[in-house]
Amino acid sequence: MISIVIPYYQRTPGILARALASVAAQRGCPMPIHLIVVDDASPAPAEPEISAVMFPADSITLVRQPNAGAGAARNAGLDRAPKTTRYIAFLDSDDEWSPDHLAHAAAALGSGYDFYFADHHQLGQTTSAFARAARIRPDHHPTLENLPDGLHAYQGDMFDQIIRGNPIGTSTVVYDFARHAAQRFKVEFTNAGEDYLFWMQLVRRGARIAFSSRSQAQYGKGVNIYSGSGWGSENHLLRLHDELRYRKVTAELFPLTPLQRTYIRSSVRTLRVAFIRDLLHRVAHRKKMPLKILRSQLGMDPWTFGQAPLIALQLLMGIR
Repeated sequence: MISIVIPYYQRTPGILARALASVAAQRGCPMPIHLIVVDDASPAPAEPEISAVMFPADSITLVRQPNAGAGAARNAGLDRAPKTTRYIAFLDSDDEWSPDHLAHAAAALGSGYDFYFADHHQLGQTTSAFARAARIRPDHHPTLENLPDGLHAYQGDMFDQIIRGNPIGTSTVVYDFARHAAQRFKVEFTNAGEDYLFWMQLVRRGARIAFSSRSQAQYGKGVNIYSGSGWGSENHLLRLHDELRYRKVTAELFPLTPLQRTYIRSSVRTLRVAFIRDLLHRVAHRKKMPLKILRSQLGMDPWTFGQAPLIALQLLMGIR
């Protein structure tokens, strides 16, 4: 069985229905499908949209919980996966799959791989993510023989690649849950980083990776970590906070090469500058200071504020 976990928090009705329709449109999947929707205290409730899509009642689980963020919602879905679940697929509620996504994932995983992801189109883009970012070159990875076109065995250091520039779209991930049943998202990350850490932990535990060079997901417009995240917004500061924490946690959790540590230190410095820049923007526009985030940042990275005067001076003088 493939169980699909959808964390759900949207303000506009109809968004989830499109994601569910793309699940219902899956063709050629050799395994039964079970759908788990986790309503994370969504303003637009999930139940009416689930009812509008024709799924057998015994193939859907609806979980309701107080708002806790996408990582906690995905964990709730993993906790409710049926005992017969072999693979878990993730789909965000504002994204849609191509009809062959699960069939290709099952074919790749069934040939001895633990983790699968695919190319995809991000919101508003006509060029796929692989082509735009050039982080994955399919011709550098062996083709999986006697399987659908576009499937490859990933060859390289995915851990290092995630640190330098993550190529994995969450809504394209399918992995072997039976082999990695204990793996969970870190719930303290609500705006960035929890998915990267999940993939990195699987990689460090020896997961074999396959991917598709075909675009198998279209990312949509809904509530996500980037919505309303312009300068001076609370979402923007939260995202910077979590991205910086993700970098620091990576250095604490995993043994790193000297080059990886250098890259992370550089990223942390860049994020500190962005954090102070956001605070200066708030001062200039007389916006309220989010004290809860500031306290959390102080506890997590005191150097942000220790270096704040110098960073602020450099920004005001136009020094990068």
